[in-house]
Amino acid sequence: MTTPPLVSPFGGQPPPQQQQQQQQQQQAQAARDVNTASLCRIGQETVQDIVLRTMEIFQLLRNMQLPNGVTYHPNTHQDRLLKLQEHLRMLSVLFRKLRLVYDKCNENCAGLDPIPPEQLIPFVEDDCSKQEDRSAGQSRPATEERREILEVNKKLKQKNHQLKQIMDQLRNLIWEINSMLAVRS
Repeated sequence: MTTPPLVSPFGGQPPPQQQQQQQQQQQAQAARDVNTASLCRIGQETVQDIVLRTMEIFQLLRNMQLPNGVTYHPNTHQDRLLKLQEHLRMLSVLFRKLRLVYDKCNENCAGLDPIPPEQLIPFVEDDCSKQEDRSAGQSRPATEERREILEVNKKLKQKNHQLKQIMDQLRNLIWEINSMLAVRS
C-alpha cells in the first residue's frame, strides 16, 4: 500500500529551497550540455569584452588629470576613480570567466587526438617542388627520358631561332628588291 504524497503548504508548489535546488541542478545540467563550439564563442565574446573594457580604462586614464598643482574638481576626479576601479574589477571578473572557459574547453578536448597545425593549413605548392617530388618518386629510366626531352626542347629552340634569323634575312632581302624595283619604275 502506498502512502499519499504530502501536500505542501505552498499550494502544490515545492518549497523555495527545493525550487532553488532544482534550478541549480538544471543549470548544472545545462552547463554540462554546452558543447565546445559554444564555449569557444563565449570565450571569443569574453575576449572582446576584455578588449573593450581595457580600451575604456585607457580612455579614462587619458582623460584623468594628475593633481600636480593644477586646479581640479575633486568630485569629477572621484567619479573617474570609481569608474576606473569598477572597470578594473570587471576586467578581473572577465579574466576569471575566460580562464573557466579555457579550462572547460581543454577538459572537453582532452580525449581528442591533437592534429598538427601544418595539416590544418592548406598551402599551394609551386611547380618546381611538384616536379621534384614526382621525379623523386619515378624510376631511373623516367629521369633519363625527361633529360632527353629537355635536350630535344633545347635543340628545337635553337633551330627555331635559326629559322627566325633566316626568315628575317629573307624579309629584308625582299624589302630591298621591292624598294629597288620601286625606284626604277
